[in-house]
Amino acid sequence: MISKTRNLVLGGVMRAVYFIAAVVLLSAANLMQAQSPKAKATSAFNDVRAAEQPLYSDYKGVRIGMTADEARSKLGQPSLKSDDQDYYAFSDSETAQIAYDATHKVTIISVDYVGGVGAPDPKTVVGRDLEAKNGAEYRMVRYPSLGFWVSYNRSAGPMVVVTITIQKMQKM
Repeated sequence: MISKTRNLVLGGVMRAVYFIAAVVLLSAANLMQAQSPKAKATSAFNDVRAAEQPLYSDYKGVRIGMTADEARSKLGQPSLKSDDQDYYAFSDSETAQIAYDATHKVTIISVDYVGGVGAPDPKTVVGRDLEAKNGAEYRMVRYPSLGFWVSYNRSAGPMVVVTITIQKMQKM
């Protein structure tokens, strides 16, 4: 019993660490985009599809710009709740973090699939194959006209984690 509880707590801590790292990295990528010229690049880190409709724009009905109350009505009671972020543990393999701005509107949706269990196919999220680097795989698609981007990240290593993130773009 103690071992199972310890494993659950450790798993939750690891998911939180993955989320924090993802938010920091993704925020840095968004900041870099805001500071660089608006050239259209085609790398896995800057795939621009302004004229297309996104393949993946919500998670269980939660979209960028919704209020915290609307998001919570779609996802239910969070495992951890605060003014600026909610954490949901739907199963041992699927968790979600929803971040809110000062007006309590959704700015980031990040979903982790531990072991890749239940993760959608990358092509249904970002429309093409992922780019591999050091064993990990990644692709980001920007939708400037809609004001958000979507990324798909599959980690390398013995414990694969697939993270799908939708994030509001910073206005210039």
